[in-house]
Amino acid sequence: MKRLFSSESVTKGHPDKVADFISDSILDAALKTDPKARVACETAVTTNYCLIFGEITTTATIDFEEVARQAIKKIGYNNIEYGYNADDVLIDVRIKPQSPDIAMGVNKTEHKDLGAGDQGLMFGYANNDTLELMPLPIHLAHRLAEQLTYAREHHLIHGLRPDGKTQVTVEYNEKNQPESIHTVVLSTQHDEYWSERQPELKKELHKYVIDPILSAYDTSKTIYQINPTGRFVMGGPHGDAGLTGRKIIVDTYGGYARHGGGAFSGKDATKVDRSAAYMARYIAKNIVGSGVADQCEIQIAYAIGVSEPVSVRIDTFGTERVAIEKIYSAVQKNFDLRPSSIIKALDLKRPIFAKTAAYGHFGREDEDFTWEKLDKIDIFRNLL
Repeated sequence: MKRLFSSESVTKGHPDKVADFISDSILDAALKTDPKARVACETAVTTNYCLIFGEITTTATIDFEEVARQAIKKIGYNNIEYGYNADDVLIDVRIKPQSPDIAMGVNKTEHKDLGAGDQGLMFGYANNDTLELMPLPIHLAHRLAEQLTYAREHHLIHGLRPDGKTQVTVEYNEKNQPESIHTVVLSTQHDEYWSERQPELKKELHKYVIDPILSAYDTSKTIYQINPTGRFVMGGPHGDAGLTGRKIIVDTYGGYARHGGGAFSGKDATKVDRSAAYMARYIAKNIVGSGVADQCEIQIAYAIGVSEPVSVRIDTFGTERVAIEKIYSAVQKNFDLRPSSIIKALDLKRPIFAKTAAYGHFGREDEDFTWEKLDKIDIFRNLL
């Protein structure tokens, strides 16, 4: 039986992603001079307003207002007509130090090692839908969102504004292999100019956004829904409030795999919500990349202040080519899942996180995305 699966992405001008980008820009500002900074930064945005709040303990001197304004400007909100403008947005900063009770749990464990910054469970996933070992629906949704931003920033289509959303539905065959693109939904914020010219805008979006990304796929029967409301002038934080961590499914696997519930943005790597999710992806990707399994999902769970995980679960959904016990053993012998070891293995004390805030944390080619490396595949190939 054939089945459909849909995933969505959003551009960096989406209000929730504006909040994520500001939070991660503040994290980077702290890490630039203080790699040991403890950061849990939240951002909320609405019409010409930005609230920065949370807990930060650092030796770094951070001009929160300037970091936020520069982040907003980089996104493209630099026009008073957008209802959100980097130069005159009101920025309210409510930052306090990390709770001493949390700090005690992280700093002073019975094994004298870095403890997990909170309890929780994290998932990592990979499959062989794509060369990036990501599910095809979220992969294409991200690439369309990126291309939409590219078309705006490089003036391939005039009159586009920063906010936008994409959604891709893929048809899978009986063997659970992607077969064709069933539906593409794309909404882009635009100037008033396009309000009465939607058919022309759709042609431009096909030419400069959709066709460059989907040319290698079967789109002979694809249904397109482009700006389905017929108008999208008011958008971004002016059109809808935004909040850090509200796009966690967009950030991960588009719903194709499970999510533990913890957001990533604005958190330093002592928060296992982020670092352990990256490590789980790293392990799952190397398992699938080795050919040992066609798909893999890994769950890691922690207790606050405790270094060793509470549990580790590996699920290859019956696609494994060796005994699952051998995969468990290889992971146990070769991957140290204590927070301090994860941070060291993936080099997570660097100011690299602002660029993770949009278009997904996984499945992207960037040398700073260390959790995407396939440098451990021999460990699993040897099992074959």
